[in-house]
Amino acid sequence: MNAKEQEPAVDDSALKSSPLDNFRAIADAIATLFFPHAEVVLHDLRTQKVDYIANNLSKREIGDDSSLEDMLSEEVSERNIGPYEKLNWDGQKIRSLSSVLRDSEGRPLAVLCINLNISLFENAKAALDLFLSPSKLIPQPESLFRDDWQERINTFLHAWLRERQLSLNLLTRDHKRELVLALHAEGAFKGKSASNYVANVLNMGRATVYKHLKELKG
Repeated sequence: MNAKEQEPAVDDSALKSSPLDNFRAIADAIATLFFPHAEVVLHDLRTQKVDYIANNLSKREIGDDSSLEDMLSEEVSERNIGPYEKLNWDGQKIRSLSSVLRDSEGRPLAVLCINLNISLFENAKAALDLFLSPSKLIPQPESLFRDDWQERINTFLHAWLRERQLSLNLLTRDHKRELVLALHAEGAFKGKSASNYVANVLNMGRATVYKHLKELKG
């Protein structure tokens, strides 16, 4: 018996990867990107079983029944279904999206379900809404803000920027000069240390502010 005859027979089926392998890798990628808030479940429509679970949040198991026979109907034309909401076993709210995956012939092969736990985001939103609620605010006390020249400068400055669709960090030298002159016309420099404040806000030297003001007097 020669060496060639001694080689064991190779099972061709063992060399063939499952058509769902790529989808499992995609499931892992999505679950990793959104960890720990996302679970991805891959359903095999041929067996009607759960084929793969990445970052298990739902306590389902591989091999569980999928009950997705309706997805095999020719009437199902959607590629992506959702997003829709459901409740997880622990009472937390889940937002889900299901994608119908097809083979090279266009036949439904699997369903990839992305389940995102949004309870954490909802709690954060509720905390922010409570913290930023205007119901806790009172009008500015007149006794404190009657002579608040900084407040008046800030209000005028940002109104000036909005009218011209400009942002503070993108002002050119000409813009800053124009703004200093506009502030002067509003009487902004009557306040003590106003020149220093404007120079700091506009990120320019105090000498430059004084130069522009001197031009007006000249």
